[in-house]
Amino acid sequence: MRLGLALGYWGRGPDPAHLALATEAERLGYSSVWTAEAWGSDAFTPLTWIAAHTSRILLGTAVAQMAARSPTATAMHALTLDHLSGGRMMLGLGLSGPQVVEGWYGRPFPASPLTATREYVDVVRQVLRREAPVALEGRFHSHPYLGPDATGLGRPLRPITHPLRADLPLLLGAEGPRNVAQTVRIADGWLPLYWSPLRTGTFREALADLPEGFVIAPMARAHVCDDVAEGLLPVKAMLGFYIGGMGHAARNFHADLMARMGFAEEARRVQELFLAGRRKEAVLAVPDAFADEISLVGPRARIAERLEMWRRGPVTDLLVTAPDPHTLRVLADLNA
Repeated sequence: MRLGLALGYWGRGPDPAHLALATEAERLGYSSVWTAEAWGSDAFTPLTWIAAHTSRILLGTAVAQMAARSPTATAMHALTLDHLSGGRMMLGLGLSGPQVVEGWYGRPFPASPLTATREYVDVVRQVLRREAPVALEGRFHSHPYLGPDATGLGRPLRPITHPLRADLPLLLGAEGPRNVAQTVRIADGWLPLYWSPLRTGTFREALADLPEGFVIAPMARAHVCDDVAEGLLPVKAMLGFYIGGMGHAARNFHADLMARMGFAEEARRVQELFLAGRRKEAVLAVPDAFADEISLVGPRARIAERLEMWRRGPVTDLLVTAPDPHTLRVLADLNA
C-alpha cells in the first residue's frame, strides 16, 4: 500500500503549510500528492505550483469537478501539467452534486449522472490518445456541439499539442454502487470519499472484477496525538459539513453513503441539526465510531495497529490528510 498526501482545497486563503508538507512528503518517499476544489480555489493551479517545487512525487486531483470545465478543457489542463511535470500527472474527476453544479457552476445537474460521467471520460480519453479528431454523439457532451442553438460551423478537432502520455491515469470519485461499478469498467482507479477497513463489504459487488493495476485510493485524516477524542474532532467537523451541508435534505450523496455503511439514523440526525442551523450540535452528533473507522488518529502504537487493517484490504494507495510533518514521518516509518 502506497502513501499519498491529500491537501484538499483552500479555505479562506492559501495554506502556507501546503508546499512544505508536499516537499516533506516527497522527501519521505510518499508516492503522490493531491489537490481538490469545491467553490473557491481550483485544483490545477496549486498542483502546478507544487510540481515546480518537486521532482519525483506524482501529482493528482482528488477531485477536479466535471461541471467546472468541458471535458476538452480538463484534458488540456491534464496534458499541459503532465508535460510540465515530466509525466507525473494523475487526473481524478468527480461529478459533485446538484447543489454545487447548479448553485455554483450555473448549469443543470445531469438527469443521468452515469451517462454524463461516461461521456466525459470518453472525450478526455480521445484527447489524450490523439488518434483522431474528437467526435462524440452524446446526450451531454457531444463534440462537435449540435444542439438547437448551434451555428452548424463546428467541426471535430484534435489537440494541437501532442499529449505526453495517451495512458495518463484517470480516476473517478464515486459513491453510489452503480457509479463505483462503472468506475471499475471505464477508469484506471477509484477515489472513495469514505473508506472503512471494517466495512469493505459495502462495495464488494461493485469491486468484484477489478482489472489488474486498478487503483483504489481513499482519503483518511491522520494525526499522531495522545487524545483520540480530540484528534477526531476535525474528522467529525468534516463529516458534519459534508453530510449536513454538501447537498440537499432530499438528495445528499454523502449522507446516503454514510447510511449504506451502517449509520443511517445518525446520518439523518446530522442532516437535521445542520440544516436547522445547529452546526456545532451536528458535528457532535457524528458518531465517534464512524469518524474513527475512516481515519488514523491517536498514539503511534494505535495508528500502527489500525494501519494493518487498511493494508489487509484492497486499498492500493492511502491518501492522508495530515496536519503536521511529524504525522507524515510516523506514517512513512510505519508503512516502510
